[in-house]
Amino acid sequence: MVDKSEKFSWLVRVGYFSRAVLYTVVGLIALTSAGRIAEGTAGIFKAIEDFPAGIAILWIMVFGLFGYALFRFCSPLFDIENEGSDAKGWGKRIGHAGSAIGHLALAWSAFKFATNRNSGGGGAQEAAAGVLGVEFGGIVIGLLGLTFFIAAFNQAKKGITGSFMNRISPQAPDFTRMIGGAGYLARAVVFVVIGWSLVGAGFMSKGSDQVKTIGDAMASLADDGIWFTITAIGLLLFGLFSFILARYRIIPDLGSDGKVPEFRAG
Repeated sequence: MVDKSEKFSWLVRVGYFSRAVLYTVVGLIALTSAGRIAEGTAGIFKAIEDFPAGIAILWIMVFGLFGYALFRFCSPLFDIENEGSDAKGWGKRIGHAGSAIGHLALAWSAFKFATNRNSGGGGAQEAAAGVLGVEFGGIVIGLLGLTFFIAAFNQAKKGITGSFMNRISPQAPDFTRMIGGAGYLARAVVFVVIGWSLVGAGFMSKGSDQVKTIGDAMASLADDGIWFTITAIGLLLFGLFSFILARYRIIPDLGSDGKVPEFRAG
């Protein structure tokens, strides 16, 4: 019988696998298909839909990205990775919350493609429009943008310091540090673009149409020449790195009470 801890671990690993597929496809499309990347996130999921067994892959991504988002939400709520409650710790935990929200939006977009309900609108834009339609919604969206700036800072710091290796099994391949570092730096660039789009929509009243997720962020960088290419290569490496995480990431154990006890990196 599979206990709660093993179920939790498998859910998180499927999440990392789904993230791996997403970033690998983003990187490949950015490097090989200008037309598809110009479609933003929709183009990414259309490309996956065209794969052999594409619909099945999309369904795996729906559950995987949703599971990964829940895992990231556990950081601000329960501090499952023992980041702490000081200013530095809360900065990391808030960054994880921003990542969780972004991956929920991606899970929703994948769901729409998996069920053939995509109408051309992006999940993130639709969600942002709903929030902007309520009182103080602009403030909420703007603050969410700030969380992405915090997340971008943390991603860049991970890439430079290699601190992410503390939560990866020593059995991981020797090149994990190199591709992970490059991937985190590229991801930081994308998070800055996403954060700026949210700040613009929330604090500057530019509208929900400009809100971006990963594919849209890359599309907005398409005219930046060598920097676009470097970022695309970095995201491709981050996808490969995420495949390694799906196998070698140290996942916090889920206790018998169904909660996650304090995490200790191995």
